[in-house]
Amino acid sequence: MSWVILVLAGLFEVGWAIGLKYTAGFTRLWPTVWTVLAMIVSLGLLGIAMKSLPVGTAYGIWVGVGAVGTVILGIVLLGEPANAARLISVALIIAGIIGLKLAG
Repeated sequence: MSWVILVLAGLFEVGWAIGLKYTAGFTRLWPTVWTVLAMIVSLGLLGIAMKSLPVGTAYGIWVGVGAVGTVILGIVLLGEPANAARLISVALIIAGIIGLKLAG
């Protein structure tokens, strides 16, 4: 169950990372509220997952899920470039996430 919680924490990290873009420097109320809530949920779930997972593994996977998801949504929602170098880099992050899971 800790792994499911950890992945959910990573998905909420994606939510707040993308949400930051929509807050316009925390000048827009509702995007700011949702972004802060996503931050709280993300960190709370990460803390719960860390009760039974090694800190390095949990943190690495949390950051990796957040990074991969944020890059993908940046491409899809914000029109960021999807060039080969970025996609290969994302694939390497995914490989690292899988490696941490298998090594744990």
